[in-house]
Amino acid sequence: MKQSGAVGRLATLRLLAQRFAFVSLIIGAVALMIVGKADILLMERTRTVVADALSPILDAMSRPAATIAEVVESVRELANLRAENARLKAENQRLQHWQTVARRMDAENAILHEQLNVVPDPDPGFVTARVIGDLGSAFGHSMLLNAGAREGVRKGQAVMAGEALVGHIAEVGERSSRLLLITDINAKIPVMVESSRTRAILSGDNKDRPKLNYVAGNPTVAVGERVVTSASGAAFPPGIPIGVVASTGDGVIRVEPFVKRHELEFVSVVDFGLGGILPFEKPPAPDRRRRGAQGPE
Repeated sequence: MKQSGAVGRLATLRLLAQRFAFVSLIIGAVALMIVGKADILLMERTRTVVADALSPILDAMSRPAATIAEVVESVRELANLRAENARLKAENQRLQHWQTVARRMDAENAILHEQLNVVPDPDPGFVTARVIGDLGSAFGHSMLLNAGAREGVRKGQAVMAGEALVGHIAEVGERSSRLLLITDINAKIPVMVESSRTRAILSGDNKDRPKLNYVAGNPTVAVGERVVTSASGAAFPPGIPIGVVASTGDGVIRVEPFVKRHELEFVSVVDFGLGGILPFEKPPAPDRRRRGAQGPE
């Protein structure tokens, strides 16, 4: 009987605790708010003590979760590495094939040059310049370079980034020059489609992708074909890469340049020994009237 009475009292206490637990939590929260407003320093010290006491426990509890996350990330990286490895192997095989083709063609080219007694092209001179200003706007695409006439820069010289043509020199000062990009509305570059040797004029229109105009013979130009410079007009030597055909819709052929405008930081101003896209400036003629006024020496 005594045991059953004790069990009954415990059940009654548990019921009362469950019934008044919510009210007790509200009262406790209000009391903590009052104490926090009354003594801010006490609450800060209390929070610090509680945080210091719980930090080892929280650290121990977080370690398994962090370990699981690291394992999951390692598995994901391993899967990515396998895919990347397979891609690199396939790319390496393609590169080895083209390396073999290039070596064979280089050997054949050297033999043919020797048999035909071909005059080799002179090695071009170049000046490396930094882009110090972007003068581009909705009305033109040009950039300011920190090399000018004293470094040997002249109007019409080709400007390249790596192996790709990005434009030509339009204006030259003593210490600076202006680069006119191939996307500028005033840029007109003689080019050809590399695979079919079809000649055309690459015309900028202040958009990211210039277009091909005056395509000779109206051939079929496919997306992905490379566009390079031609020797027309003695502006540039043939074969300098420019970009690839990006679209041919609505009768307009657009070319995606190999080098984007926002990627330019250092460029090479190259002198191929040609006239360039613009004629080089000639020195001013002597003033005959002034010499005549002074008389013979």
